[in-house]
Amino acid sequence: MLEALLEYELAGGSSTEVTEARLRGQEYLLERRTLRRLSTGEMIERDRKGGAAWTRFAFPTWWHYDVLRGLEYLRHAGVVPDERVAEGDRARRVETRQRRPVAARDPHPGTMAVELDQGEGQPSRWNTLRALRVLNWYSARD
Repeated sequence: MLEALLEYELAGGSSTEVTEARLRGQEYLLERRTLRRLSTGEMIERDRKGGAAWTRFAFPTWWHYDVLRGLEYLRHAGVVPDERVAEGDRARRVETRQRRPVAARDPHPGTMAVELDQGEGQPSRWNTLRALRVLNWYSARD
């Protein structure tokens, strides 16, 4: 939803209400450090509805959230990374995945009109691109 609101704004459809809604959602994401429960601070492991792991990088993401997707949104929205984005565990996961080509080990179910990668468990150019963008954004904060 945040991605859609941002794209609407960038396409010139901005209004005060849309911007305020997007910023509230963005703050919600940041308060939870993109992957933690606000109430306990514990890491959210799985999506309640679909059971997908939040630390899994799959492409396409379809309707599923993952940590990389949240970081991609923040980058695209022009958010300056702060301590809420800088959690070491998450940064290490993205960086470690980037060092070796990021694999779509367990893609979400769905039918692609055209296959974009070489298949399950194989290196994913798209996930590697996503990870590199996030790492470049994060490293530019200094």
